[in-house]
Amino acid sequence: MNFLKTMILAISLVAINSMAQSPSDKAAMDHQILVAVAEASKAWKDAFNTGDAKAATALYEEDAIMVVKPFGTYTGRDEILGFWTNLIEKGFDDVVYSDTVTTLIDEESVRIAADWKMNKASGVITNELWVIQSDGRALLRLDYFEVAQ
Repeated sequence: MNFLKTMILAISLVAINSMAQSPSDKAAMDHQILVAVAEASKAWKDAFNTGDAKAATALYEEDAIMVVKPFGTYTGRDEILGFWTNLIEKGFDDVVYSDTVTTLIDEESVRIAADWKMNKASGVITNELWVIQSDGRALLRLDYFEVAQ
């Protein structure tokens, strides 16, 4: 089967699945996705706030991308772990999100934007893209945030 036929088939299957879902089934699925992301986001904050960079980094996909303005781009868990380990070793903790906006993108991904503050810095999260994995867990694929101070 050529690429175009494969794409048409995939798009058709998504459309059929969407039409087959009742509104209550869709609402239940949306709720399940949002709960998984809320739990993962809380787990990330708890790990960071207790100084566990490894546990925080485990909540990223293996090849995740983290863009930290003005510090740079970190690709993959190893680089991301290095960033969080360094920050925790410098005494940063107590991260809190506020003015959080959670947007359900599709049946497998959610975007979070928020203001954040911690004991030694504050800023804005412009895009945390959480993606539901095959085992039902939510992991960060993209993490874009800015440090204001």
